[in-house]
Amino acid sequence: MRNEVAVQGNGFFTKDSQQNGTSEHSTNTGGFLVNYRFHFNGWLAAEASYGYDRNTQESVTPGGNVGIQANVHQATGALVVNFPISVHRLRPYVLAGAGALVFDPTGNAGGFVSGARWQGRPAFVYGGGVDYRLVRHVALRLEYRGFVYDRPDFGIAGLSSSITTHTAEPSAGLVFHF
Repeated sequence: MRNEVAVQGNGFFTKDSQQNGTSEHSTNTGGFLVNYRFHFNGWLAAEASYGYDRNTQESVTPGGNVGIQANVHQATGALVVNFPISVHRLRPYVLAGAGALVFDPTGNAGGFVSGARWQGRPAFVYGGGVDYRLVRHVALRLEYRGFVYDRPDFGIAGLSSSITTHTAEPSAGLVFHF
């Protein structure tokens, strides 16, 4: 079985950061992740993923406090290396790749700032996990992904901080092999 599709629920936890008098915080949230993997052989695969979360980007600047609620879309591609061992139905793997995080302001009251625009940020993604085979074509997946990227400023000059941050994304879900 060279193909697989996974559907996972995830957490989205971004590290707080501070630079040049600007403090940045993102609310912790949950969402979902869908991916497709094509296995070239028993140890190497390519993966394409899409994920969705919603959080609020909070900035404390010398000019005041700003909170922008945004839908966060992630699109990534990665190479996956499966470890050649399979113990008690477990199959561990690691992954690394790149993609983009797109921050799209919702416009909802309490999380809206006039002039805020959607913004894409290139991201490096890395991670690992394990699949536990339940039956021949179905497995349970536990996974961790990390994203490294520049925080969004939504096109607002006062929020431009050029701060690189890290988001941790633990997830769990089902994998379907075909």
